[in-house]
Amino acid sequence: MKPFNIYLCGVGGQGIGLISEIILRAADRAGLKAIGVDTHGLAQRGGIVSSHIRIGESVHSPLVSKRKADLVISLERHEAVRAASEYLTEKGSLVYYNTSWQPLPVRLKKAQEISVQQVADFCEKCEYKLFEVYQKDLPDPRMQNIALLAAICRNNLVAGLATSHYEQAMGDLMSGRMLDANLQLFNRLVSN
Repeated sequence: MKPFNIYLCGVGGQGIGLISEIILRAADRAGLKAIGVDTHGLAQRGGIVSSHIRIGESVHSPLVSKRKADLVISLERHEAVRAASEYLTEKGSLVYYNTSWQPLPVRLKKAQEISVQQVADFCEKCEYKLFEVYQKDLPDPRMQNIALLAAICRNNLVAGLATSHYEQAMGDLMSGRMLDANLQLFNRLVSN
């Protein structure tokens, strides 16, 4: 099996670490060899957070090289465009949560905010598959990562991972009401 490379990014506090760990554990539950690494940087101050996941038998390093990601997952519009332009391979897929945590240049009025249309135009120009995710009825904004995970599962963006693998992985990482609420949202969105 050719290695499958995933690059995840967002802003500190958005749950990149959790979605990354769920995907890694889901791959393990599916019997796939997977390795990953997180880079947190200035995450506690709203800085960029990224994770790298590589799935496949011949994978020896967890880092995804630039322009080699088959899938980019982002929890924010600006980071989606940045990550896709740096990491996505030709004909790759971008799945992102449609929200904006304005980067410092935008807040300082030195750069324009990126619109949904600009993300779509960028992906069309580069021939990337685009999956935009937004749920206005989330019970908690911290569940945006689970909405993204449901879109990844529903669209079979990581081959070999089934709904049950993601559910089992969530069960490994959460418990009680947190697990119940996240599983309920995940299953509702997967079946939509």
